[in-house]
Amino acid sequence: MPYAQKCLTMTLLGFALLMMEPVTGQPADTVVAFTNGRILTGEGTVLEDGTLVVSGSQILAVGPSTAVAVPDQARRVSLAGKTVIPALIDGHAHLGYEGYGGWGGSHYSKANLIDHLERYAWYGFGAVFSAGSDPAELAREVETARVEGEYVGARLLVAAGMGPPGQGPNAAFLEHVLAVENSTGLTILRGAGTPEQGRAAVRDIAAAGTRFIKIWVDDRGGVQEKMPPEVYRAIADEARTHGIPVLVHQQATADMPGLIEAGVSGFLHGRIGPELDDAMARSMAGAGIFLVPNLGLGELRRERIADDEFLTVTLPPGMAQRLGESFDASPAGSVSADYEQQQRDGFARLKAAGVDIMLGTDAGAVTDHFFGYAGHRELEIFVRLGMTPLDAITAATSVPARHLGLADTGTLAAGKTADFVILGANPLDDIRNTRRIEQVYLGGQLVDRTIRN
Repeated sequence: MPYAQKCLTMTLLGFALLMMEPVTGQPADTVVAFTNGRILTGEGTVLEDGTLVVSGSQILAVGPSTAVAVPDQARRVSLAGKTVIPALIDGHAHLGYEGYGGWGGSHYSKANLIDHLERYAWYGFGAVFSAGSDPAELAREVETARVEGEYVGARLLVAAGMGPPGQGPNAAFLEHVLAVENSTGLTILRGAGTPEQGRAAVRDIAAAGTRFIKIWVDDRGGVQEKMPPEVYRAIADEARTHGIPVLVHQQATADMPGLIEAGVSGFLHGRIGPELDDAMARSMAGAGIFLVPNLGLGELRRERIADDEFLTVTLPPGMAQRLGESFDASPAGSVSADYEQQQRDGFARLKAAGVDIMLGTDAGAVTDHFFGYAGHRELEIFVRLGMTPLDAITAATSVPARHLGLADTGTLAAGKTADFVILGANPLDDIRNTRRIEQVYLGGQLVDRTIRN
């Protein structure tokens, strides 16, 4: 990383945990048993005294310590007093544009994408979905580099972006997305002004092997054209034939019933006020549609985040001071008690209906909305609005894994990839304890969380 942590790789099997000295020369197939810790498996199960057995990049066994048969050759590491959770997943972000000192298309590069994925890893994230603002070819190159061991960072998933021709992202973001298209010669946004154009674009996306489509259904306050229902219905219908989920940026609750009927898979901006009533919530649940509340994008701008060391330790010199001065020059107001209650009521309706609420942050979409940090803050908002800490962690692990097709991660179970985080305190007591990260393992590799400002 140019400014903060460089998340270098160290194999899980070459290191003892926590305060133990490194063990060198271990064979590649060494088995490690993490014993006697609290384990949150990611789908709601809590093992108060659990054991996690790992070999290489794979989990061999998870269960109560009294029930897991630890192989004789395993090296045992005690997790007494610690809590293990699956690596977190951010279901809505925009990588590549944040420059930590500047923001825009001029920062977009393979190196910057890797920097952002390493930052996510530092914060305990194992995967991130970048929603419609990336050249898929470059994203695949970055993900291939991760798989081949060039760096240890979060997995990168991307969507092809679709909107009315020449539209979609807000005006400021659109300018920079088009600049990246021009500089790379690669397509990011595909315009669809008619149903036929929408279907043709979906076929192109499927042929290119992109796994997701994001559509914008938003007139940006009247300055853009809103994608018409006949177009998004055609896109969703064609995408179904190719097995591609369609995810939606929408700002108006009034657009949601038509999109639900069209068969989209999820909403990336949760408009959960009174307009999203019980009937709509039941409709979403029945269709298996997830919702990303995405509340931190507004909330964090009303806080002096420059005072939060969990963020500032990762920032380049002078940036925290600049953030503080910017806030002090134009402090934002707080939300009303009525608005807060509406959000709590909305969470309650969604939970009662059985709608999957999913962690997503929109990190990177604007300057100073930071990768990884924003995810932990979003979890705090979830709990404040009525979720239990256990449900919030589920919303950040197994729920996004299921909806994003990540079958090998998001939960701790035999056969899954060894993506997990060791915490020094119990997040069920206080969700802010997700900040108490002691170690992060991705694919069985230990992320170096040394501070390098």
